[in-house]
Amino acid sequence: MCSAAVCAGTAAAQQAPAEPQADSVTMYEIQSVEVTATRAKKQTPIAYTNLSQEEIADNNYGRDIPYLLQMTPSLIATSEAGTGIGGTSMRLRGTDATRINVTMNGVPMNDAETHSVYWYDTPDIASSIGSIQVQRGAGTSTNGTGAFGGSINMTTSSLPTEFGGSASLSYGSFNTAKQAVNISSGLMGGHWAIDARVSHISSDGYVDRASTDLKSYMFQAGYYKGRTMVKVLSFGGKAEVYLAYTGLSKEQMAENRRYNPEGEIIGYLHDAAGNHILDGDGVPMRGVVGFYKDHKDNYLQFNNQIIVNHMFNDRWSLNVTGHYTYGYGYYQNYKNDEDLAEYGIAPIDVDGTMVEVTNLVRKKIMRNDFGGIVASANYSGKKVGVSMGLSANIYDGNHHGQIFDLERAPEFAKTEYYRNYTTKYDANVFVKVDWEITRGLNLFGDVQYRHITHKIGGVNDNFDETTGALQLLDINRNYDFVNPKIGLNYSFAKHHTAYASFAVAQKEPTRNNFTDTHSGEYPTAERLFDWEFGYRYESKIVEAGINFYYMLYKDQLVLTGELSDTGEALSRNIPKSYRRGIELTMSLHPAKWFSFGANATFSQNRIKDYTDNIDGMQFYRGTTTISYSPAVIAGTVFDFHVKGFQALLSTRYVSKQYLTNGQYEDLTLDRYCVTDLDLSYTIKSRRIERVRFGIAINNLFDTEYCNNAYGGSWMEGATLADRKSWSCYFPQAGINVLANVTLNF
Repeated sequence: MCSAAVCAGTAAAQQAPAEPQADSVTMYEIQSVEVTATRAKKQTPIAYTNLSQEEIADNNYGRDIPYLLQMTPSLIATSEAGTGIGGTSMRLRGTDATRINVTMNGVPMNDAETHSVYWYDTPDIASSIGSIQVQRGAGTSTNGTGAFGGSINMTTSSLPTEFGGSASLSYGSFNTAKQAVNISSGLMGGHWAIDARVSHISSDGYVDRASTDLKSYMFQAGYYKGRTMVKVLSFGGKAEVYLAYTGLSKEQMAENRRYNPEGEIIGYLHDAAGNHILDGDGVPMRGVVGFYKDHKDNYLQFNNQIIVNHMFNDRWSLNVTGHYTYGYGYYQNYKNDEDLAEYGIAPIDVDGTMVEVTNLVRKKIMRNDFGGIVASANYSGKKVGVSMGLSANIYDGNHHGQIFDLERAPEFAKTEYYRNYTTKYDANVFVKVDWEITRGLNLFGDVQYRHITHKIGGVNDNFDETTGALQLLDINRNYDFVNPKIGLNYSFAKHHTAYASFAVAQKEPTRNNFTDTHSGEYPTAERLFDWEFGYRYESKIVEAGINFYYMLYKDQLVLTGELSDTGEALSRNIPKSYRRGIELTMSLHPAKWFSFGANATFSQNRIKDYTDNIDGMQFYRGTTTISYSPAVIAGTVFDFHVKGFQALLSTRYVSKQYLTNGQYEDLTLDRYCVTDLDLSYTIKSRRIERVRFGIAINNLFDTEYCNNAYGGSWMEGATLADRKSWSCYFPQAGINVLANVTLNF
């Protein structure tokens, strides 16, 4: 479900859609000012891919952003529910979501604490996107967390100058459905414009009970006069997602690939007459007696922006964006055989029996506020282009948890068992210069200074075995980063371009890196040195490119296999690691009715001098492969289009991945190859702009595969020969269908 150009990942800049002229400058040009400073241009010497609004809209049947991007080079999408809706994420060049910088109109979207983007917190954001640029590697300076694998730079759709709208309906396998309505006023009175959307996405999920219910909205209003536009923008929604973050063992998959262990209620088994079922020793048996219906993640998020764009003249422009995001949510889950001491609760006297262990329901709640300002000034001269940007953001988060509904103590009063807070201040300034030294030869320079103050305090939800109490948090860290970038871009002959660049990126630890550690131990910041070399050929018939990258990490934080004092997986700084690879892209247009796109990434991802820690024992493993880093990622798209009919046949391949950094063959995620078919027919008329009928047949050949997993080891002796392993996998849906009809007027 992508165009050949997307699959090929060509770096050619997307052409802006034609807009009616208003005075001397179009509304579209003014609205594009807010991302000018953070986006790569055609002459920028880095690897990137652009997706236009039309490409996004044609693929937007309801699946999350990672699945709309999965055919771009070096990117892998994952799904907990197995359908690409709900709990989804992505990896870029083997790097997880916490190291992929995501912005919307230049405003950071990554959670300030975890550094991840939870896509169901902004439901159906794809329906409001104007364009996306995927930068691979350190990329150019942007706002928010450091880009260690890449960055996703998004814009909301531009305010149209003419009245119009759209309605979209989707329905398919697993009771998946989408309804979306959008309407735009066009330019009113020569100055005003309003655009709004509401949508609803729901799915039962491929995995049992992995249901998703997403309600969302988008509203923007703009005032335009001469060379100035002021725009007010709000988007967000409400998500209700049944938890499905526990995978299955291979034995469980063989029995039932769709089983979801989340929400299990363990109790005594009874026969039809209500009597206990006894085992061979006459002991009452316990097992799954039901599932907790409210075992769900509920989240409400509102993203608000006030954007001021001004073009002083044909060379100078200015953007100032104020933003505020409100988030509130909780997840509620059923826990079996929980030790009350781990929740700070003393044994409870129930009819003379002291209850220390029981089934219970807990609720973890968070409220966060994130706001600030993002600004940039841009100069575009005949030989020199300059972009200057700054941002200052404040995050305030509050976490607390409650225990209620104890199975063996029904009179137990709801009790709060932890509460903690986080405040984070993040500010940066950057300057970028693009200088055409001589015809065809451009020098690119970029330097960023970033300051972070991160404070965490209070009582955490993790039980500290060393103290016998809930973990106390008192963390106050400051970071100052200087990130330089430099590169050359040379366009020679008629269709040929070569480039080279070097960049430094630095990144602070996440909240979990601090909370899941040993007492008195704290992580340090990570650093990336990124070398990129590339060549592109672009003509009307052929577009092709090759990009070489070498990413050297200092003190990269990786999971070591150890457990923290609170029993959580522990990450440690690894002194030396690297990623190096070749990215190949190609797009062919041999005929008006046919095009072909392909991309492939061949990489090595290594940790030097790695020592694995298993049950407190250390084993030197030497140079090992970084976990979740496949050596090969590839994709192809065949695009047939005649008049209003289009058929897209896309295939993606991902090679074997190790689940830990110890590089054990019994802890791997198998390679997989999946093919999708997208058929559509578009009707256009004078009265209606267009009606598009589409049907996506995902996993056309009904392949059984998993695109994510996790696992670990334990010791039954003193040598590696005594190592045992466990692993859990996330099965993906077999052949499934999603149909869509979209009307534009």
